[in-house]
Amino acid sequence: MQFVETTTSGTPAVTHVIPKGNFVCGVTSLGDDVFVVRYNGQQIEVYDAATLTLQRCLAVPELGSNSYGLAACAKNNCLYASDNGKSSIHRVELSGSNAVTKWSVASYPIGLRVNNANNLLVVSNGERKLQEFTTHGTLLQTIPLHSDAQNPCHVVCLANDQFVVSCRGSLQGVCLVDVKGAVTRNYGGQRGSQLTEMYFPFGLAMDKHGNIIVADMSNNRLLVLDPSLTSAHEMSVSVDGGLVGPFSLWYDKSRGRLYIGERDGGRVIVIDNLKDFSSSQV
Repeated sequence: MQFVETTTSGTPAVTHVIPKGNFVCGVTSLGDDVFVVRYNGQQIEVYDAATLTLQRCLAVPELGSNSYGLAACAKNNCLYASDNGKSSIHRVELSGSNAVTKWSVASYPIGLRVNNANNLLVVSNGERKLQEFTTHGTLLQTIPLHSDAQNPCHVVCLANDQFVVSCRGSLQGVCLVDVKGAVTRNYGGQRGSQLTEMYFPFGLAMDKHGNIIVADMSNNRLLVLDPSLTSAHEMSVSVDGGLVGPFSLWYDKSRGRLYIGERDGGRVIVIDNLKDFSSSQV
């Protein structure tokens, strides 16, 4: 663990860096535990949320190397990991047994999100759809995404039963999607590095005001979009060497903490005292 202090007391700061390893495919937290899945791992690392030291690893024997989504559910006390190569979801019981179950989903699942009903949303990159499952894998609904939402990656749920989905097809950006899968608004365009452009947008997180933060991976930056998806600013992160391929994001609202998992840098960067995403520099 590395401790980094970059701003004055009481303001958002990079407070910890979990050191470099294989690229970080997913990160999430539940209670006092932080979970990290890396490329080609077949296990999930568990860190203490207070000290960010490695405590143990959860074995997930059949998990493939491309697990690009990780989500935790407090109500059901479990962890979900998507298996992109095997088109399946692995559910890890956190009650002490750490029992693992799995079920099949639409092809090439990537992003996972637990919704307000404590069900699991799965983004199918291969079939361009959202699927909602119960905690034990019963399919509740399928939402086909409009053709504008090509190569969908991750999703966040809005209070009005709409979704924001990151996409990396002809539109490199994010789409606002209604309950029928129609794209009602988008932000982005062709690949680029201007504020109106992105290059391989991947992970998403949302603050309590509805601001969306996007891991703009190939631009090595985080972009913050307002709730209407009409304007953006860059959140500059002061960390050694800068961001190197930001890939996965998790925002723990209870702690005011943002986790940034890097693909190319292989680190997990932790920002504390972040009550929302309005700050442009941390």
